[in-house]
Amino acid sequence: MRLLVNSVMGISTLLYPLAVFFGRDYFEPWKIAALLIALLLVRLAASYSIKHWSTPLLMGGIGYCLLAMWINQLNALLFYPILVNGLMLFIFGWSLFSPPSLIERLARLQHPDLPPEGVIYTRRVTQVWCGFFIINGTLASVTAFWCSLEVWSLYNGLIAYVLMGILFAAEYLFRMRTLKHVR
Repeated sequence: MRLLVNSVMGISTLLYPLAVFFGRDYFEPWKIAALLIALLLVRLAASYSIKHWSTPLLMGGIGYCLLAMWINQLNALLFYPILVNGLMLFIFGWSLFSPPSLIERLARLQHPDLPPEGVIYTRRVTQVWCGFFIINGTLASVTAFWCSLEVWSLYNGLIAYVLMGILFAAEYLFRMRTLKHVR
């Protein structure tokens, strides 16, 4: 049940840029921010524990939305993707300095006896994700500051997720092709 709730809430929060784009004509900005707070609170309640890796991300999102509610300007809603990328960079980056890396922790859920090559590989994958969050956060910033709402919505509501999917798929294919012996 927790997986279902997290999945539905995760998909709902991914649709945030589209909610801003389509909701701007029907709702005041504070109402859109309040809706996102409700979704984030449900996800936080469904988390496995307060020590779950996503807790800082959810808490940061809630804090940001409270500020956006107070400001009640459409432009204030555009910075959420920047915040998410910054927090993800922080979480992944912190795990590089406080091993094991986040990707290693996830890998050990399926392979508790991860060999040394697997540890090195998961560290590299964590570094690649850090690079992705830097680039994606920069592009989210460019769209928030200098682009139209349509471009912001297109990039943050579609293109960023396509790029993320490509990175997931490329890493998976690379892993299957080159690391068959690491299991």
